[in-house]
Amino acid sequence: MADGKPATWKVVIAAILDFLLVFFVGGYVIAKLTGGITESGFELNGLPAVALFALVAVYFIGAKWVGGTVFQRLFGIT
Repeated sequence: MADGKPATWKVVIAAILDFLLVFFVGGYVIAKLTGGITESGFELNGLPAVALFALVAVYFIGAKWVGGTVFQRLFGIT
C-alpha cells in the first residue's frame, strides 16, 4: 500500500493463524502437563483452561514488547 500500512487481509490472516498456533500448541502442552490428553486430542477444564486463556492473552499482549507475533513477522506486518 502507498501509505505504509499492511494490507488488512494480512493482518486478519496473521491474527487467525497466531490464535490457532497458540491455542493448539499451548493447549496440547498444558494438557500433556495436566493429564488432559484424550484419544481425539485434548480436553481442558478448570484451572488448565484458565491457564490456556492466560497464555493466549500473554501471547498477544507480549507481542508488542518482542516485535510482533510469529505470523506478523512471517507476513512482514511488523
